[in-house]
Amino acid sequence: MADTFNYRIDHHGSLIRPATLLTARAAGDTEALAEAELEAVKEAVAYQRRLRTTVVTDGDFPREDFRSAVFDGVSGFRRTDEKTPDGLPRWVAESLPKANGPLLADWAGRLAELTVIAPKASLPSPAYLAATTFEPELAASGGPASARELGEALAEIIHAEIELLVSRGVRLIQLNNPLLLGHIAADPAAAGALSFEDALAVEALAVRLDERPEGVRIGVSPGWQAPAAVDRVRAERLYGEVPADRWILPYDKGTAAELDLLRALPEDRDACLGVVDATAPELEDLDTVLARIDAGAELKDIEDMALAPSRGFADSAARPLLGAEDQRRKLVLIETLARYCWGNEF
Repeated sequence: MADTFNYRIDHHGSLIRPATLLTARAAGDTEALAEAELEAVKEAVAYQRRLRTTVVTDGDFPREDFRSAVFDGVSGFRRTDEKTPDGLPRWVAESLPKANGPLLADWAGRLAELTVIAPKASLPSPAYLAATTFEPELAASGGPASARELGEALAEIIHAEIELLVSRGVRLIQLNNPLLLGHIAADPAAAGALSFEDALAVEALAVRLDERPEGVRIGVSPGWQAPAAVDRVRAERLYGEVPADRWILPYDKGTAAELDLLRALPEDRDACLGVVDATAPELEDLDTVLARIDAGAELKDIEDMALAPSRGFADSAARPLLGAEDQRRKLVLIETLARYCWGNEF
């Protein structure tokens, strides 16, 4: 059994931005935007408290998308006019990165002032950033020599931020790498700029903590959707070589591959199951989801599980995946499912 701390009702961190915040961001007034962000975060904390989530985030409201904590606070990157395959603005690394200060810790401290509910912070993983921002043509003009070198430099920054977050009271930290599940598919995706082996080494550098206060959990979200089939050996390498406490796994389709992802998870790791689809407004049938959870509980002790949506509710500030009411209904369903699974013992 994992040394579970009960963050049963979880979510990825990114919430749908309120219209007032989008208006303030579009206006370009820095001072007014800062005030709008703070007010929006206060409302987001109250919103999550009403929904009885067991962690609270700032909704990613102070940032454009889930990568922005790094792009906003680390030098060495340049935004381009290109788009990534998932439609986000592409950034490239022009030099080895250097942090200009805390990435999320200041906002995490504000969360701790607003509620006694455990604050959660979500960061892009260093391997994901290295794989998507490394540009070989820039090596000759002072850019990183390799994606591995870039990834290791980013891992140092993310690791330092994790330690800072923990020192300021954050107890659940999630790293997002939407590319990892592609590496463990039975028919794996092209390696791209960073090989599977290099990705494992980079992620391991970031999440390894020598000291871990009680209740602290470092999680990794390896992707939003399970592959068609899972390579069991590579899945075990992923879990074995990246010492994360919690793995946030897609679990909203009821496929054999989703069960295989859970089956390969070592006994001493937590699983947070993404049981509702954060991209479709239709509400899942409660009995269907509970049956899937029951199937998972035959592979993994249910006491080592938590529940969440399949991904964040907004890829970026301007691109929500659902409407605000749909988001609320999905989070309420997560809370209801958790009570069916664990009663009031959250």
